[in-house]
Amino acid sequence: MRLASLTLLLYATLATPDRPLPDFATFAAQVKQHLATDEERQSGYTFTERRTQQRLDASGRATDDSVKVFEIYPGLPGQDRYRRLIEEDGKRIPADVLAKQDAARRKDVEAYARTLTAGPEREKAVRSQEKDRKRYTAAVDDVFRVYDIKVVRRETIDGRDTILATLTPKPDARPLTDDGKMMRHFSARAWISESDYELARVEVEAIDTLSFGLGLLARVHKGTVATYQRRKVNDEVWLPEKVTWTASARVMLVKSLRLRGVSEFSNYRKFTVDTATTFSRPVAEP
Repeated sequence: MRLASLTLLLYATLATPDRPLPDFATFAAQVKQHLATDEERQSGYTFTERRTQQRLDASGRATDDSVKVFEIYPGLPGQDRYRRLIEEDGKRIPADVLAKQDAARRKDVEAYARTLTAGPEREKAVRSQEKDRKRYTAAVDDVFRVYDIKVVRRETIDGRDTILATLTPKPDARPLTDDGKMMRHFSARAWISESDYELARVEVEAIDTLSFGLGLLARVHKGTVATYQRRKVNDEVWLPEKVTWTASARVMLVKSLRLRGVSEFSNYRKFTVDTATTFSRPVAEP
């Protein structure tokens, strides 16, 4: 979820009183050095995403839901990842359907790979990646520009010491990016691993009601909370574990629906082949 990933600095056991909290400026500088987009981190892995979307009634109770399970495979530089739908609402996708999808993907990958052999196309892919990195870096800078960040206390999550910080929009904040402008409408709490300066959990709360598409497409209501959790995989890299969100949407610009989404990520494994044309499961890390 883009908002969650761009508000990275944005139960637990209270810290013992005799352990001082880290100096904010030093700690924040280390955290900033460790920030990277989850898409970039996930690019070397295949994993499973279980995506649940629920319709809610006026009291917030789920009336029906849709569940899709994907296997996610890396793409070549400049290419989207392959989202391989393997299950929908509890039913496995038939093998022949998967085979057709895989064949189509393989054909696309091979055609795209041939374009990368040409200098201009390879340079174009590199420029696109660099543009994305610069945009992300600018958005991270806006986190520190938009928010008044305060270190609150030390808490333990999954056996790891984390530093809890609150992020409150400054009334006079002047962000330089569109993402930064969006941040002004959200407050947040962030739990950051003290040992390696990585985000473990974020809770983002809307402090205003926001409309998208001039209010015709979707709306996030004041008080809505989105959560974002990461875990350390193979004791080497922090990757997404779970994302939750709630919003309103319109169908055919008329009927309004309240929706809740949950994405759960699991089965991270290093992608061990040289191309993205093979879709059998890679070997797990020892």
